[in-house]
Amino acid sequence: GNCGGAIRMYGDWLKHNPKSPSAFAAHFNIGCLLQESGKLAESLVAYMACLRVNPQFVQTRLNLGNVLDQLGRMDDAIAEWRKLVDAGPAAAPIDLAVLRLALNNLGLILERTGRWGDAIAMLSRSLAIDPGQEQVIYHWVRLRQRICAWPIYEDVPGITIAQMIEKTSAVAMLAVSDDPALQLAAAKRNMVAFPAATLTNLSPPTPYGHERLRVGYLSSNFNLHAVSMLTAELFELHDRQRVEVFAFSWSPDDGSPMLARVRAAMDHFVDIAAMSDEQAAQAIRAAEIDVLVDLQGLTTHSRPRILACRPAPHQVAYLGHPGTTAVPGVDYLLADHYLVPQASALHYAEQVLRMPACYQVNDRKRPRPEALTRAQVGLVPGAFVFCAFNNTNKFTPEVFASWMNILQRVPHGVLWLLADNPEAQTHLMQYAAAAGIDGGRVVMAHRAPYLEYLSRFPVGDLFLDTYPFNGGVTTSDALWSGLPVLTRSGRSFASRMSGSLLHAIGLPDLVTESVEAYQDLAVALAQDPPRMALLRQTLAHNALTSPLFDTPAFTRALEDIFLGLARRGAALAA
Repeated sequence: GNCGGAIRMYGDWLKHNPKSPSAFAAHFNIGCLLQESGKLAESLVAYMACLRVNPQFVQTRLNLGNVLDQLGRMDDAIAEWRKLVDAGPAAAPIDLAVLRLALNNLGLILERTGRWGDAIAMLSRSLAIDPGQEQVIYHWVRLRQRICAWPIYEDVPGITIAQMIEKTSAVAMLAVSDDPALQLAAAKRNMVAFPAATLTNLSPPTPYGHERLRVGYLSSNFNLHAVSMLTAELFELHDRQRVEVFAFSWSPDDGSPMLARVRAAMDHFVDIAAMSDEQAAQAIRAAEIDVLVDLQGLTTHSRPRILACRPAPHQVAYLGHPGTTAVPGVDYLLADHYLVPQASALHYAEQVLRMPACYQVNDRKRPRPEALTRAQVGLVPGAFVFCAFNNTNKFTPEVFASWMNILQRVPHGVLWLLADNPEAQTHLMQYAAAAGIDGGRVVMAHRAPYLEYLSRFPVGDLFLDTYPFNGGVTTSDALWSGLPVLTRSGRSFASRMSGSLLHAIGLPDLVTESVEAYQDLAVALAQDPPRMALLRQTLAHNALTSPLFDTPAFTRALEDIFLGLARRGAALAA
């Protein structure tokens, strides 16, 4: 355990044996010890010295890439790992193991840098070496969803389609099936991959009995992110006579006005980014939080070990992950009566708490869209514009085929999509051509700043939702901007989100329950201008009066639920 002493001894040996054929091993070991000690720049020097002595020692390039990645030199890391994988598979088992690690590292870093097609190619090669890698399958499936590489599951030697589905992550499963039992199973598998928390049940045996209920919000998304775009006004509107509000954040500081707004809305903003999960849990316990709300779920950067330590007596999952999380220590899931019907509750690891109107909170301070013309956004006049601005990972072959069928039946219709990535755009245009749809009828919109993005919605005529993973904040943005949304509801939480919003805003007729009904209603609306005009009028009126955008009423109802949990806990303790 004496790293400094070991480094000195290797250094002394190298002084006396500078030309030894084994010198590369001493340099390599020094590099490893320095890397483990966090001295990345010095470890880089040691690894380079190792390669000068023995360029064929492949483990060095693997480690060197890791150091370069940690130093933020991602392109240099990619170059090092490519030197390994471009050499092709070696015969020795150890070489195959190193090759597999290099391929995985390349796949993940290429995913992070948005080179998704290249990332899939690397992960496919890794699966060819070892098809049973659950984490590789997790990323491979998610990437194929993002670039619309259909079918999502394709033949990989050594693993069946059924086994791939069994290894699919909880997040990716949201767009695979509307079966809530499958989603619960995926969430439970997801938890097995996380190491167990070293601390358990930090919460007190009896309620704290604070004069004001202490509510803590846990998230890495208090910056410019969809979660904060929905919740910012909730934090501001909490009744400080009843509630004291804490944020426990590991959000990157993006310098955004949203992060500043969220900070200002909290009574206490605690940065836990540099803390271990156990330290963060202890900080929450020290703050004596009564109700801890997890806004992260199983999404990127999640920290379920914090919740597994049970730092608060009541822990609630909300908004971050649209479904059950099966995170140990999470007692409740916040939903509504439409989102999770009573008959479906058995497929949720948590007890379901139901808001009286709609599960989704909204920010009435979000900007109102500006008026744009169709010419400004590249659309031709006179067309009926179907919008589909959900992320491409929510697209499925069935959904896209239904959109193509709608265009076949509405000759004056065009489909306006978000050009999420070039690979997806290429695939979608190929699928449209195969369906006999002229490329000019599928229009791609580039990503844009939030106000410009919002201003696109009023230009369209009808928003077409995805299934089985509905839009969440995107559906809310469309309705806020005055654009009617057509959805299809299924059995899962994710497949009922838009239906919940449409019921809350008084447009239940836009909720369908089969692909045929979805297509027929889209075609009927496109051919009925008076009905579309009435829908827009109803939406404009209801946006001011319906529960969906009544954030003060939502906040009071949420506080009532949280206070009820505290009273229930007090009764149980008594």
